[in-house]
This record gives sequence, structure tokens and C-alpha cells, in this order.
Amino acid sequence: MFEFANPWLFLLLPLPLLVVWLLPDYRERQDSVRVPFFKRLVSLSGQKPGKGAATIQRVWFQRIWVPLSWILLVLALAKPEWVGDAIEQNKSARDLMVAVDLSGSMEARDFTAADDSMISRLDAVKQVLEEFASQREHDRLGLIVFGDSPYLQAPFTDDHQTWISLLNETQIGMAGQSTMFGDAIGLAIKLFETSETQNRVLIVLTDGNDTGSKVPPIEAAKVAADKAVTIYSIAIGDPLTLGEQALDLDVLMAIADISDGGYYQALDRAQLEAAYQAIDELEPQQYQTLSYRPRISLHHYPLAIFTSGTLIFFVLMTFTAWRRKKGSQHV
Repeated sequence: MFEFANPWLFLLLPLPLLVVWLLPDYRERQDSVRVPFFKRLVSLSGQKPGKGAATIQRVWFQRIWVPLSWILLVLALAKPEWVGDAIEQNKSARDLMVAVDLSGSMEARDFTAADDSMISRLDAVKQVLEEFASQREHDRLGLIVFGDSPYLQAPFTDDHQTWISLLNETQIGMAGQSTMFGDAIGLAIKLFETSETQNRVLIVLTDGNDTGSKVPPIEAAKVAADKAVTIYSIAIGDPLTLGEQALDLDVLMAIADISDGGYYQALDRAQLEAAYQAIDELEPQQYQTLSYRPRISLHHYPLAIFTSGTLIFFVLMTFTAWRRKKGSQHV
């Protein structure tokens, strides 16, 4: 589709006509001979005397090119454009961070794989998260791993394949043997502060209780709620485990309640899948559709014609002046 970016500039087209009507003609002064018998010469010749100036008459190519060049200049200023068909892009409207516990207890092989073989808790989490990520096409995903301290494994990204690759590279104990998930929540909040979207979701997955975070999980959850971050906590493994590996279900439930999120318990792979499915239903994908039409400017075409025509015009003017000068010399 053909359009003009500045169509109002076509109002300048009649400007030369106003100049012609309102301003006097340019008169070129010529040399004259002063004689004492001027009146007698006039009476004998029968000619009427006039002012000592002459109006320059345009040649044929001037009459054509001058108005045409003005039209070309106004056309270029109006900026003609070719507008293509509409192109739509879907932009993520949610940032979803996943925090995964990599403490030593995640090595326990008490989950069943699809082929009925026993796998570790971390391997089960990886398998389910991979399927979960593939269903979050329009969300930006991030990944935090935590143990003795939390670490950013993958910043928010639309590239889910890269996110899955970074998830699969995680190993038991690579972040330490403890379970500092309070600090993991704190790191997620800090990362969300750089996020442009207002829809922020954090999924915290752990199989133990907090073992000395600088920011207690409950306090971190209060800050998250103040920053509009929704937390979903998932407890992995046997809730009857004792010691440092014991699950603190009350804290996990409190975190979810404070941030208006949800709490889930996964004793096996089926419950883990059900937890992510429930989160998927509570947090349906959101995206913004951006539509734009590609525009190709065509203003250089009238400019090119104007430039070429002006060069030819000056060549013709020079040639005409030369011929006039040569003709006057012969006379």
C-alpha cells in the first residue's frame, strides 16, 4: 500500500504561484546610450520609450522544469512510503523464575521414571520441568539453583531450549550441601526488580528445611508479596524425614499463603507432575500481541529525478547562454 508520511506538505505546492502574483517581475538592467536629440529620435522612429530594464523571458525547458522541480521537491518532503502487510509478534507478559534445590538430599532415588526405573529426585525434577517449560511458550523463564547459597543459572529468557540445557547441566551439590531457600527467594526478588513485566511468578522446589539463610523464608516471602511476586512452593520427598533433611511443611505453606501463591507436596513423579499442572492452570500463559507494518521510504526517487534534472537544466541553460552570446557577436 502506497502512503505519504507527511501529506500536509502538499499545501506548499501553490507557494510559487503566490510568489508570482505577489512579487514583481525581476527586471534585468541593460546599458543604454544617452543622446541630446532623444525626443527627435523618438518622433522620427515612431517608437514609445520605456524604462531602462527588461523582463527576462523563459525558454521552453525553463517553463517545464521549474514547476516540475518544485513538485519533485514537495513530493520528496511528503516522504512517500510503501507500507507492507501487517506483521504480528507475541511478546511475553510474564516472567517465571524456578528455584531448584541442589542439596545432597536431592540425590535420593525414590522417584519412578516413565520406564518404571528408580531415579533421583533431581532427575525427576528435570524431566517434569522440561515438559513444563515446553508448555510455557509465551513466558520468559529464569532458573536459580541453591544449596549453601543461591546462584543464578539462567537469567530470564525466551529461549526455552537454552533454559532446558542449563537446567540439565545442574548437578547434586554444585551449589553446596545446605538448603538456603530463604536466600533463594531473596535473589529471585532482586532479579524481578529488573523485570519490565508486572506479572511475576516464583516456583520454589525443595526437599529440606531452611538451614540458616541470611533472610528467613517467611521474611523473604513478605518482601516478595510487597513486590507483587507470587510464590508457589513444592515440597519434594518424604515429609517424615528427620534432621536437616526434614521438610518444614509449615514454612512452605506460609510462604505460599503470604504471597497469594500455592503449596504442593510431591511424594512421587505423578504428584510432581500434578503440582506443575495445577500451577499451569492457575497461571495461564499471558502475552502481548504487537502488530506493525514495515515501511519502505521512497523519497529518494523524486530526489534522484530532481538532482538529475537539475544537472541537465544547468547544461541546457549554459548552452543557451553560449548560443545567445555567439549570436550577438555575429550581429
